[in-house]
Amino acid sequence: MNFQRHRRLRKSASMRSLVRETHLHVSDFIYPLFFVEGENIKKEVPSMPGVYHLSLDLLQEEVKEIESLGIQSIIVFGVPAEKDDCGSSAYDHNGIVQKAIAQIKEVAPSLTVIADTCLCQFTDHGHCGVIENGEVLNDETLTLLAKTAVSQAKAGADIIAPSNMMDGFVAAIRQGLDEAGFYDVPIMSYAVKYASSFYGPFRDAAHSTPQFGDRKTYQMDPANRLEALREAESDVAEGADFLMVKPALSYLDILRELKDRYPLPLVAYNVSGEYSMIKAAAMNGWVDEKSIVLEKLISMKRAGADLIITYFAKDAARWLNEK
Repeated sequence: MNFQRHRRLRKSASMRSLVRETHLHVSDFIYPLFFVEGENIKKEVPSMPGVYHLSLDLLQEEVKEIESLGIQSIIVFGVPAEKDDCGSSAYDHNGIVQKAIAQIKEVAPSLTVIADTCLCQFTDHGHCGVIENGEVLNDETLTLLAKTAVSQAKAGADIIAPSNMMDGFVAAIRQGLDEAGFYDVPIMSYAVKYASSFYGPFRDAAHSTPQFGDRKTYQMDPANRLEALREAESDVAEGADFLMVKPALSYLDILRELKDRYPLPLVAYNVSGEYSMIKAAAMNGWVDEKSIVLEKLISMKRAGADLIITYFAKDAARWLNEK
């Protein structure tokens, strides 16, 4: 009989390891951190077991643990004490994100610090920009985003990661950074960000739920593929240094398409809903958390991601280090 014996390459663990095509490394992971004003605060986000709001006096302990696991990069989010209609604390040089970045760079100078650049956590209406007559104004918002990016770079951010999905945001931020002398600070663009139902737990963490309407006029329709390519192409032309797809798990096809088209580093955001579903199932004994998380993360690498933002970063690092 003439047929292929594919099982020859699966007959032992060592053989499977020898021919494995895709590998996870701790250096692939970017760990999100949420900072709040106050003292001695370490409060678990109710819908995200294992994820915490941290005050700045507890920052050093957290950062040292991250470093000890071999994780090389974090992305910083902040929840301000006060909000207003234009998100002014987002670009306040004494804002929560700016203070967190400066402290992280002081205690862990070799850690790559990424600043999430958006207004939604800082506005009292929860939208990602300036509101007029119930609409998010695109160009007026760009000015504030550029101010925010410059303030984050001044605080010491290594990478600026704009997540707002305004048209032209990469161009505006690149111009702002260059004019302020930050030519060497790269932009990690949330190039393809869908209006997803998987963001719910994050909005608990960032206190960023819109107070009216939704974000469908600026985030993408989950049904659209070609639109994702147009969005990514625009960001490449405007000067993005990284491209990101958010969420990751339901959009692995988009990750692969971008990887095949653009020679930039590609980031997958393993979002809060994807995290919380697995946590809930594992807590109920329905799935094996370690195996399902590692399978999920390897699927993102296989689809084309070079880097993965994930709330599982510390757990996954421990599991990989055990090997």
